[in-house]
Amino acid sequence: MPTHGQFVTMEHWPHFPFIPYPPSKAGYWSPVTSTLNWCEEDYYATPYSAEVINSFTNLLFLWLGIKGVLNTRKHGHDSVFQVAFYGYLLVGLGSFLFHSTLKYPMQLVDELSMIYTTCLMCYASFSYMRPLGFRAFLAIFLAGLAVFITLYYHYLQDPVFHQNAYALLTTIVVIRSMYTMEVALRPKWRKSREEDRLAREKQGLPVPSKERQEFENTRDLKTLKTMWFMVAYGLSMFLGGFGIWNLDNHFCSTLRQWRQTIGLPWGILLEGHGWWHLMTGIGAYLYLVWGIWLRHVLNKEQDNYLLVWSHFWNFPEIVRTSSITKSNGSSKKNH
Repeated sequence: MPTHGQFVTMEHWPHFPFIPYPPSKAGYWSPVTSTLNWCEEDYYATPYSAEVINSFTNLLFLWLGIKGVLNTRKHGHDSVFQVAFYGYLLVGLGSFLFHSTLKYPMQLVDELSMIYTTCLMCYASFSYMRPLGFRAFLAIFLAGLAVFITLYYHYLQDPVFHQNAYALLTTIVVIRSMYTMEVALRPKWRKSREEDRLAREKQGLPVPSKERQEFENTRDLKTLKTMWFMVAYGLSMFLGGFGIWNLDNHFCSTLRQWRQTIGLPWGILLEGHGWWHLMTGIGAYLYLVWGIWLRHVLNKEQDNYLLVWSHFWNFPEIVRTSSITKSNGSSKKNH
């Protein structure tokens, strides 16, 4: 039998050396006080992290959260999205601390920050261009809802309640944003040209020419096509991660046996909850970028901002067109 840390080769996998999994043991943060303990073995890699893969996959949240905050500041996006990216950062940090310690207070930081950030995006979606009274009512209602979920969840200590509340809030926000996107960009859902012309004339606004209207329709349909791809990609990542997470929950004993058989580092690929972190981190980031872009469309500023997304495996950003012009100008000067 191989000793701990010794590389060996399995008979049925002769070309793949591996390290046997060390046994689970008590760690620095023992005992476990959280109401959840995931499928990853506890403290097998280090005594200072209960679930090392589930912990460190949250670094994606921290990186993308910082990237989002810096982008929001640099390009002057609405401040609500800067706050949302700070919430995204808090989700990643809370999840890192929760999986590192498996302590109940850290579990609350992880799970409740997800609720609070979603409530914030719900406010951003439903309050836009609404009267002050409605915005105040919505803010009070969502704050009260967040307090209720916090207290009731602490009373129940039932993770299913949290998961259902989060899923419901997320579904509401995404569907509302889809509806807003379609109404704002799809030409057939907007007012007819004649109605729009009359409305602009009454308000003393300039009336676009036929050529300008055709340009805007073509531009908006192109934007809508890209947005729908972003939505489909983000939802696929989110739902795919959710599916893998559920497989992790239902077949945990089998997955643990497989991990013990194939050893390290290959067993890392079978950490389903870690994949959930990576995939939902990407999906949530895409949603926030989509929300920024949609807000600029609603503000009639889509000609002043541009989506920079060279490949679907990269992480997109919304940037001012003026910054791209300056960058190209300086590049030409350098050459």
